Order: sequence, then structure tokens, then C-alpha cells
Amino acid sequence: MSGPRPTVRRRRLAELLTALREEAGKSQEDAAERLGCHRSKVNRIENGRLGISLGELRDLLNYYGVKDQAQVDELVQLARRGREPGWVRRASLARPTYADFIGYEETANYIRSYEVSLIAGLLQTADYARAVLEAAPTALGSDKIDSLVTARMERQGVLNRDEPPRLCVIQHETSLRQLVGGREVMRGQLSHLLETVRHPCVSLQVIPDGVGAHAGLFGPFVMFRFPNPTFSDVVCVEHRTGTLYMETPEETEEYTLIFDSLRSLALSPADSADLIRQALSSL
Repeated sequence: MSGPRPTVRRRRLAELLTALREEAGKSQEDAAERLGCHRSKVNRIENGRLGISLGELRDLLNYYGVKDQAQVDELVQLARRGREPGWVRRASLARPTYADFIGYEETANYIRSYEVSLIAGLLQTADYARAVLEAAPTALGSDKIDSLVTARMERQGVLNRDEPPRLCVIQHETSLRQLVGGREVMRGQLSHLLETVRHPCVSLQVIPDGVGAHAGLFGPFVMFRFPNPTFSDVVCVEHRTGTLYMETPEETEEYTLIFDSLRSLALSPADSADLIRQALSSL
């Protein structure tokens, strides 16, 4: 009988602790000896199956040579709140906190994304991303927008790694026709899509406007799957004031069914590319 699935925060803490141990050149046996426990306990902590006390956490961080106080504080907060099954990260656009989302993006080996009116973040151009941010009713300021655009472009680096994640994107045709930033920006964006879909790990399918009612009418979402089989999938639904993360089997299975249903309605990748070319030619 399997144990409880790791929570979102505990999963993140496990990933960071494992990375810090490896960076320090320590083994799980070394960590266990430091804590005075069996290696199996360290293994369960690093798989997200077991929480860690704040005393043990601080002892390990000291053992791993972690000196950055901000990093220590982040890990302490993750440990304190690690029993919570999911949460809404309250964050206005003026003070965005994308650390968890980016962490999932960087560690996932399979990303599924469904978008309606916007181009998926990993496929956006800088000009398109800037136009989206400038459309926010709350003024962000040029410096903040610059930093957010830079962060979005850096996120796309996951597709250029030696072992990039598999990225499967379903876009509604609306996103191809919406003149975000004007005609010139959209021409650049659609041309970029045609270039990106040549990537061997990227699949892009478009749902035509005329398809009618479908399972994606409730809005966009992103799903992450990880190489570690002990980590459950995570569903991310972004909204105006925060981000909702879901990971229970019932939630992830429901969104998997929705995504598969949308994929069955969407055009093939080749036909989707043709539709993008048509949208581009109309500009």
C-alpha cells in the first residue's frame, strides 16, 4: 500500500534539499549520519514522503554549506507549511512570485498546456509578452515590465537543454487572431510559433473556432509531470491575483481527461501549422 502523495511544498523542499546535498558532494548516507538516523529516512525526505523538523533542516543546511540567508528562509517556510495539500499563491502583478511555477517548469519532463486567448508562455516572443503585461489595468512601470519579460525569455531556456522536457501545447484559434500588441507584434509571434514547432520536443495543436462547446471552456491550465515517479502530477491554474496548484489524483486525472479530450478535437500538428500560416498571411 503506497503512502500519501507529497504535497506541493514538500515536493519542492525535497527537490531543493536533494540538489543542495549533491552540490555539496554528500551522499544520503552522509546526511543520515549527520542526523543520526537511517538512510531510509533521508531517502523518504528527499522523495517528499516524510517531513523534516526545522532543527534537522537547519543542521543539514549548515552541513551542506548553505550560507545564503534568503535561501535558508525559503526552505524553512517550505518545511513549516509542508503539510498543506495545495494553495493559492497570493501575488499581484506588481509583486509577482513565480518561483514555484518556474521550479516545476525546470524539473518537469512533460509539460501540457492549454490556452484560449493567449499564446502559451514558453512560446511567446518578448514583444508579445511585453504587450500582454502592458495591457494590465494596474500600472507596472517600465522597469518591472522589463524584468518580467526577461524572466519569461529565460524560462524558455528549458527547451534548449540537452534533455528538454516534452512540451505539448493546445491553443484555441482565438489566440492566433487576437491582435496582442498590433499587427507587427502578431506577425512576429506567429512566425516564432512556426519556428518553434520544428523543435523535436514541441507539439502544437490548434482548436478551430468552429468546433463548438468543448471541455476547455472553463479556462486555460498547465500540467507538469516529473521524472521522479514518487512525485504526482501538478495542475496549475493561473488567475488574476494568484496561482492555484492541484495535485490530488482526482484533480490531476480530471485535467488529464480534459486535455486528452481537447487534443482529440484539435487539428493535427501539421494542419495546425497550416492554420497558423493562414492567420499570418491575413496580417
